[in-house]
Amino acid sequence: MGEVYRATDSVLERKVAVKLLAERHAREDEVRARFRREALAAARLSGTPHVITVFDVGEHEKQPFIVMEYLDGGSVHDRLRDDERISPGQALEWLAQAGIALDRAHAEGVVHRDVKPANLLLDRDGNVVVTDFGIASTSGVDTLTLPGTVLGTAGYLSPEQARGEPATAASDRYGLGVVAFELLTGRRPFEGDTAATEAFAHVNAPVPSAETIHPELPDGVDDVLERALAKDPDDRPGTCAELVAELRSAFRGAAAKTRIAPPPVVASGAPTTRRLHTAGRPPGGGPSHRALVIGAAGFLAAGAILAATLGAALDTDGTERAARESSRTTTTQPETQTETVAPPTTVAADPNELNDRGFARMEAGDYARARPLLERAVRGLRGTGELYEAYASYNLAFTRFALGECNGVLALLDRSEAVQGRRGAIDELRREWEDRCVVEEDGDAPRNGERQGKGRGKGGGDRDD
Repeated sequence: MGEVYRATDSVLERKVAVKLLAERHAREDEVRARFRREALAAARLSGTPHVITVFDVGEHEKQPFIVMEYLDGGSVHDRLRDDERISPGQALEWLAQAGIALDRAHAEGVVHRDVKPANLLLDRDGNVVVTDFGIASTSGVDTLTLPGTVLGTAGYLSPEQARGEPATAASDRYGLGVVAFELLTGRRPFEGDTAATEAFAHVNAPVPSAETIHPELPDGVDDVLERALAKDPDDRPGTCAELVAELRSAFRGAAAKTRIAPPPVVASGAPTTRRLHTAGRPPGGGPSHRALVIGAAGFLAAGAILAATLGAALDTDGTERAARESSRTTTTQPETQTETVAPPTTVAADPNELNDRGFARMEAGDYARARPLLERAVRGLRGTGELYEAYASYNLAFTRFALGECNGVLALLDRSEAVQGRRGAIDELRREWEDRCVVEEDGDAPRNGERQGKGRGKGGGDRDD
């Protein structure tokens, strides 16, 4: 359709990418209109995380062009071609970043219609940037696509696109599901000898087992991918974030089965039940979460839970001494002796584990000790767009409010909602904040350092949020 040049913006002295419509297409009104619509769709989303930024649109000698940010990290397609295998952690990170861009595009009425690794560019830090809205459909703009026209790339076409039906946001989620399958297995789910064969398979063939292709994938991945690649759009996840969250849950479930922790110390003959929250919402509502309940016998049989449960035996806050010595008493004949042993090595927790530990302390009502854990979690997750960032932000907002603070609560709630969407618990906490922190007199003067806000206010506060 055209060519892309690396150029220099002589005014701002920066490198840019210039996409120029091919001369043979520039004479076709329909193609020119589609090219302009690409610019409109991308410009409409400029400023959105993980979406290509458009700087300018114009014409040069009757050839339309778009000036965009220049990215020098290649693409996800390049990495798949050059690397034998993408790690699951990297795959999930790229999928989450692409999902943020697509979910925002859908909220703005834009359907990409060509989600594939080649359209997932990488910046110099290896972060995904979604580009090439060349066949995007945009609400509020007359469609250029005739009924029965197939637009997209055969390997990533949703069944409805392959049938020539209108594409929807669910079609993009299908495309992201194909990308997920490819990142996790190294191949597309319906690879065929020809584009027509592959497109036909999207419509008719059952979803192959990713776990069979790579047996090291955890149980549950097939279930997630089968839902993402459902033939019926209504059977697919409701958002890209939901799809990525389900994949993460499958991998975390596998991690919980392979990470070894010592058995809990219990009184002789006394049963013990331990409850581990892996998605960390406070009691009383909020985002749905998974709870893992392990009895003493089950704990010993499994021999594994997330490292967060070690918090009951060790101080791993980072705010207290992790090197506290522990003592054990052994009885010998004819006397009793005490032996001091060195504590186990403390492993630095990742932000997700910090959130889980903070949440466990919230449930125990220990908000003072929950706060530093959650602040570290929020700092570690800031800007990732992961579902755990939403959980940690909400948990820290809840904790600060429970400690009688007003600063920073609204900003944390805004971030949580931006990642996971609107939730009743977020709305409820906002209302409680208004009741406590906004003084309804003398012009509704705010107090405690927070500016007044209603509904989705942009509360100020600490930089931790």
